[in-house]
Amino acid sequence: VQLQASGGGLVQAGGSLRLSCAAPGFTLDDYTIGWFRRGPGKVREKISCSSKNDGPTVYSDSVKGRFTISRDNAKNTVFLQMNNLKPEDTGVYYCAAAAGPCGSAWFPFGQGTLVTVSS
Repeated sequence: VQLQASGGGLVQAGGSLRLSCAAPGFTLDDYTIGWFRRGPGKVREKISCSSKNDGPTVYSDSVKGRFTISRDNAKNTVFLQMNNLKPEDTGVYYCAAAAGPCGSAWFPFGQGTLVTVSS
């Protein structure tokens, strides 16, 4: 199950973006979905996760209170609403699926989407 992230772009600090995660041919509600990012010169980090079957949603400390993960099952899409963006949020954002709960092994990552936050 390889997911496609989209919706990135250039935004000023304090602004907002909404990223989308889609998986043609798969029903996202059947999977746990995670959002990750890799900043310039940094390792990839998990920033949010939505467990399947209405399980818990978790956020990293770096985005808690500013980012919100949500599911639209009718559109078979998972969103990441990013508010009050900071320059340190700059990076390539990816979404990925897992068969188990948050913390399980992830299926291969697809192409990410670039978010650039200017100061």
